[in-house]
Amino acid sequence: MNWKSIRRFSLVALASLGLAACGINSVPAAEENAKAKWADVQAAFQERANLIPNLQQIVLSSAEQERETLNQVIEARASATRPEIQVDGEDLSDPAAMAQYQQAQNSLGSALSRLLVSVERYPELRSQENFGRFMTQIEGQENRIRVAIRDYNEAVRQYNTTIRTFPDTIGANIIHGAEPMVPYESVTPGAEVAPTLDMGVGGSASGADAGANDNDNTAEQPAAANN
Repeated sequence: MNWKSIRRFSLVALASLGLAACGINSVPAAEENAKAKWADVQAAFQERANLIPNLQQIVLSSAEQERETLNQVIEARASATRPEIQVDGEDLSDPAAMAQYQQAQNSLGSALSRLLVSVERYPELRSQENFGRFMTQIEGQENRIRVAIRDYNEAVRQYNTTIRTFPDTIGANIIHGAEPMVPYESVTPGAEVAPTLDMGVGGSASGADAGANDNDNTAEQPAAANN
């Protein structure tokens, strides 16, 4: 390799390092990571929504008195899964879109918690194997939602820090036109927390116990509630 080739190679290497230092690579990497974590949040909420038709069948067969509360859950689920309120990766910088999505998910979580607490009063329902399995599944799913939201918020924090920190901010503002992303915050404090119910069988079914069995319960979700 002659001197000119070495010089050319050195200039290319220095230019690459300079571009990397200005956020050419770090900003898109942080953005894609945050979008991937948001997809996990959406998937976790969708899995919760997918469980509700199974709950509907269980409650209707055992607790007709709770039909009104059940209808509130069904309506909240319909609202939370409407296509027009879904937030994709390109909308993560839109506070209004995020607030609308959060409100719908929190409303569903609140309605679901009210229903589960109310139907726990019925001994014939508590004794059902299907209901016990469903409670384990829904509590485990609420735990997964909390983990997904935590991971997304951390990814957003890293992205927002990257686009505001020198020298990455140069590439973020001049080349990418990056805007801060919106973290996920509960509109109704505690709405996303899984209810803890006394199932009347050797104590309470807690979210912590359910979380330990997430992997086993996920595989049996459809079958457990329809047996």
